[in-house]
Amino acid sequence: MGRRRQLLPRHIRGGSVTNMTVSVGVAVITHTAVKLLPRSLPPLLQSPLKPRVLVVNSSSQDGTVELAREMGAETLVVPRRDFNHGATRELARKVLGTDIAVMITPDAIASGPEMLSALVRPLIMDSMIGLSYARQLPHDGADFFESFPRRFNYPAQSEIRVPSDVPRLGPAAFFCSDSCAAWSNAVLDAIGGFETTLTAEDTIAAARLLHAGYKVVYTSEALVQHSHRYTLAQEFRRYFDTGLMRRRYRDLLLRDAGDDRRGAGFMRAMLHELAHSRPQLIPYALAQAAAKFLGYKIGFHAVSAPLSLQRRFSSQDYYWVSSAVSPKG
Repeated sequence: MGRRRQLLPRHIRGGSVTNMTVSVGVAVITHTAVKLLPRSLPPLLQSPLKPRVLVVNSSSQDGTVELAREMGAETLVVPRRDFNHGATRELARKVLGTDIAVMITPDAIASGPEMLSALVRPLIMDSMIGLSYARQLPHDGADFFESFPRRFNYPAQSEIRVPSDVPRLGPAAFFCSDSCAAWSNAVLDAIGGFETTLTAEDTIAAARLLHAGYKVVYTSEALVQHSHRYTLAQEFRRYFDTGLMRRRYRDLLLRDAGDDRRGAGFMRAMLHELAHSRPQLIPYALAQAAAKFLGYKIGFHAVSAPLSLQRRFSSQDYYWVSSAVSPKG
């Protein structure tokens, strides 16, 4: 990725966690996930860590809650109007009440029962590590535009980021994903927990913990399959949400640099790979990049726009009906 990496110390990479007394909880954040649970829950329930597995559901009526209970998970139903990225995870970690709270989505399929052990190991071995997030591989049959972002953002080598990396890396220092991430509940308490946000609750929390002196770890040994196929319209809406949140939190996320450097690096790497392997896809790659760029820029400058306009362009519906959303959005 074109930057120096601080590798995980050997004792963190290989330390044992099975005999330690640290409690681990897993919050599986779901909407309509009944078709996903048969693959996603077993590796979590079968973990040798014997974690609490809590399926958090947004009041969907597709049988997600009933199946989760049948499979042996605990459940928590959140009213749709109270369900959003940050507030729901904040509630889940408090309900779990464990030393470590793992956040995962049901479409992130763990490689096996040992995934959780690898994911939480850094937090157990070093109390100053507040976050460990997993390596994401594309699902079987994923196309280039699903697979390339996984290769770019989730390399084979683990790394650790410390506060002194922030001026050098800029916003890249805060990159992480709550699709599969383990958090120290004590560290989250110290930084005020997850905020009620449209998106990027993980990035915001990662920035706060780094600025507070804690560390972030990317744990490539913890593997999940997780990828999505988006249309151009969906990409526009997703990046509208991203731009909106980056603007709202620019004093936290963009204080050292903007997002342009990482975005440009992504495009260069993608076009270079396409030019050497599948040049016929370059026009679509450029169209996708344009959709993302426009979405981001419009979202970034829409922070003071009417709530109705923000909601119209957003990729989410549940956030905008949330009881936590102010009249200004």
